[in-house]
Amino acid sequence: MTTRRLGDHGPEITRIGLGTWAIGGSGWRYGWGAQDDADSISVIHEAIELGINWIDTAAVYGLGHSETVVGRALKGRRDKVLVATKCGRKGKPDGSPLESVLDAASIRAELEDSLRRLDTDHIDLYQVHWPVPEEKIEEAWTEIAGAVKAGKVRWAGVSNFSPAQMQRIQAIHPITSLQPPYSMLRRDIEKEILPFCRAQGIGVICYSPLQMGLLTGAFSRERVASLALDDLRGSNPYFTEPALGRNLALVEKLRPIARRRGRSVGELAIAWVLAQPGVTAAIVGGRRRGQARELAGAADWSLSPEEAAAVGAALAEREAQGAAS
Repeated sequence: MTTRRLGDHGPEITRIGLGTWAIGGSGWRYGWGAQDDADSISVIHEAIELGINWIDTAAVYGLGHSETVVGRALKGRRDKVLVATKCGRKGKPDGSPLESVLDAASIRAELEDSLRRLDTDHIDLYQVHWPVPEEKIEEAWTEIAGAVKAGKVRWAGVSNFSPAQMQRIQAIHPITSLQPPYSMLRRDIEKEILPFCRAQGIGVICYSPLQMGLLTGAFSRERVASLALDDLRGSNPYFTEPALGRNLALVEKLRPIARRRGRSVGELAIAWVLAQPGVTAAIVGGRRRGQARELAGAADWSLSPEEAAAVGAALAEREAQGAAS
């Protein structure tokens, strides 16, 4: 599988990484419904078999359960993949809203907890999950810089940061990467964030390139309506009207573009993200064996000028529909 260097000084990573939000299960406020751990472990093993060399998780996914499952899955396989996780967000099993904490002592404790759950002596990429509270980002980053020097973290990154926030912490320690949301349906990083990262030599690993599965081509109005009550997608703006109708119409316009290459809509959506200037890699989630294999081919699909133009026309039509509604 094709690889790229993450930023100017980071590791070589495959253009697709495995995301583990959904394998956190339903025991937290932002889950995607019940998830069998055996299926999760099977997905992780499949990703490794396919040559995917990095896994992205976070301490808050499943309130630690995702990290625990990743640790179990990597038993005897730790040297085959890079592990990226995140800190700074906390939750409770009672379903109360997540709390953002960036105090140095909290970050230090979170790191030790993540190392224990992942059953490893180091985190390859440790990321500040959200820049909240904003006045504490320097304190958190200084703590992570210390963890790099101590050998507990190899590279340090951020998630959901703005260019101004990244500028504030760069003097403390180099930023290896930024993890922002990016998909055909959510393109706000194109204006300032991607140009800033290109100029600064910061790698970009995009999350939700399939917009929580909506761009896989597997959703219909009926399937959306049948989502479990504990699946947060049922109330997500992309999955509710009026946006849902426009998004499903876009998927139908993408189908023939993908079909001409013998590909799926999901592969096309990921390949489009990877084709954008400044994007290093994309995170693709999986909940059962077979899903990673269905999408892995996108890593090596270079869109032709004709394909890119056809996608651009479909996206422009969706935007025009949105402006008119």
